[in-house]
Amino acid sequence: MKLKRREFLFLGGLTGLGLALAGKFWRDKPAFSRSGFTPPLPAEEQAILMGLKLNKPLFQFVSVADTGTGGTGQYAVANAMTRYHEQTPFDMVILAGDNIYNNGEISKIETVFEKPYEKLLQGGVKFYACLGNHDVRTDNGDPQVKYPNFNMQGRRFYTFRRNNLQFFGLDTNTNADWKTQLSWLENELSKSDADWKIVYGHHPCYSSGMHGSRVELREMLAPLFMKYGVQLYLNGHDHNYERIRSINGTTFLTCGAGADTRPVGRSEVTAYSRSELSFVAYDVYAAHIVISAIDSQNQIFDQGVVLKKPV
Repeated sequence: MKLKRREFLFLGGLTGLGLALAGKFWRDKPAFSRSGFTPPLPAEEQAILMGLKLNKPLFQFVSVADTGTGGTGQYAVANAMTRYHEQTPFDMVILAGDNIYNNGEISKIETVFEKPYEKLLQGGVKFYACLGNHDVRTDNGDPQVKYPNFNMQGRRFYTFRRNNLQFFGLDTNTNADWKTQLSWLENELSKSDADWKIVYGHHPCYSSGMHGSRVELREMLAPLFMKYGVQLYLNGHDHNYERIRSINGTTFLTCGAGADTRPVGRSEVTAYSRSELSFVAYDVYAAHIVISAIDSQNQIFDQGVVLKKPV
């Protein structure tokens, strides 16, 4: 039997939570219970995920962070991303920092980036990076900013447009030029007419992981997100997956388990958290984005929905 789009993700794993998610993909099968999720998803999100007549997404991309070890964990996730790409083609990856361990040495770029993602790069997939705290230990990260395959436009913070999405990459390190960067970000957000505005940086605004929330970062960014309708903020730093429920219209997501994992808890704003080698896939529709957290065995272990809000 020939696999339909993304059905491969569930073969051999359709028990428990796997069954809870299968209804989204097996379009000729009845919807399954989502009992594996706590707390329950809002009714509107359940209806979207359980719908059996979804149209093809308008755009797809993935994100991953804290990758640059060159070790077995990174290869496990990179191989899962490659398998996913074979079944569900995407052409861009958000790489949310700590791209080169331990000290950001560009001399390691082949070992920690070009080899693990070789097939994706050969397939035309573009990676859009930002700088993590390990990346700035050597030459303040400048060699990475200039590295062509990180597509940073030679800037520590930058923006680019893909279809109806606009992405904004930030330098969230403590030595960043925050005065200039915040002025730039507000200006770019204010003039954007994109349906979807997605910001990414290395450090979390909300986190139940080892490092925890960067409160001062949240205080700087959250008012701009609310004012200009940013629907998604993506980050790494904590080596886990965590999806924060929508706060004033913005979903905050940690995707830092791209090569290693650390324990993660949960807070009153956590929708789902897990310590699991993983990456995250995004299916973009006109009125919503479906988030899928995917482990190194290509099993989906969490899904959520981001709703487009009026600005």
